[in-house]
Amino acid sequence: MAEKKIKVGITHGDINGISYEVIIKTLMDPRILELCTPVVYGSPKVAAYHRKVLNINNFSFNHIRSASEANPRRANIINCVSDDVRVDLGKPSREAGQAALAALQRAIADLQDNLIDVLVTAPMNKATIHSEEFPFPGHTEYIEQSFGETGDSLMMMVGERLRVALVTTHLPIAEVPEQITAGKVYAKARTLEESLMRDFGIRKPRIAVLGLNPHAGESGLLGREEEEQIIPAIRRLREENRLVFGPYPADGFFGAGDFARFDAVLAMYHDQGLTPFKSICFERGVNFTAGLPVVRTSPDHGTAYELAGKGKASPDSFRQALYLALDIYRNRQMHDELTANALADAEEEE
Repeated sequence: MAEKKIKVGITHGDINGISYEVIIKTLMDPRILELCTPVVYGSPKVAAYHRKVLNINNFSFNHIRSASEANPRRANIINCVSDDVRVDLGKPSREAGQAALAALQRAIADLQDNLIDVLVTAPMNKATIHSEEFPFPGHTEYIEQSFGETGDSLMMMVGERLRVALVTTHLPIAEVPEQITAGKVYAKARTLEESLMRDFGIRKPRIAVLGLNPHAGESGLLGREEEEQIIPAIRRLREENRLVFGPYPADGFFGAGDFARFDAVLAMYHDQGLTPFKSICFERGVNFTAGLPVVRTSPDHGTAYELAGKGKASPDSFRQALYLALDIYRNRQMHDELTANALADAEEEE
């Protein structure tokens, strides 16, 4: 398979948070340009403001009008917002939300038109970006709808020691139980297995499924979701010769380190999966949207307003998000090429 320099689209996220700091700190490393061509969707003016505040003098962006103009030897930036946009460090604002949305919309359009290969999204504020134009609870749902995959994607947190995927994502906790159905658990487990094989190169993945209730329902004494929904889904998966196990009580499962025996964990809801993940992998964790025809990653932290402009934000998670996007893109190419070759060989034998 011929090597290709991957073009990475990067959205600037919330301009009042730490996004520009972690983006610039990541792209300052000259080794990045050996691996990919970065294209930031944001604002040269806002980038310059952050560089000045952070006293970064040995870095600059190459200003371009289209991703097709990207210089492979430079970190590129496309202006997506008005030059009148105001930066108010450390404070949420509707203007910052609009700037985040404008960059995301432009990047998604370029991803759809194959002008960039993968997308890395910097953190945004869900409250300030929310509007009639963006009625979504987060990046995941917006990107999912943009590619016509509503309900088919999977939020996966990826770290060096742990991968956690979610059956439900950004839902009020009171709405979670009604969303835990055998069909959904089965579908999410299938998507997770397919992603582990295609995106991570794991031939026969081992997946652990968590219960919803304390002690995984205690045989129905503490809730019926395990008996009525989760266990039937696992049984169906096992009958299909898939290495899916559980349901496990979440507290003991993570507390005893049992997650180390599996390639991934399927959690039932947001905090059940993300609380242990961030405790174990926070500094270098990555949010990956599996099950989409495109590759999208993001750091596992938020806007961190309290650190904005102070020069203290760590770029580690953002850097890992960029690396993971590159790895998954290459893994998909390799998997698809090997699969196509195997299919061609089988047809020849017939």
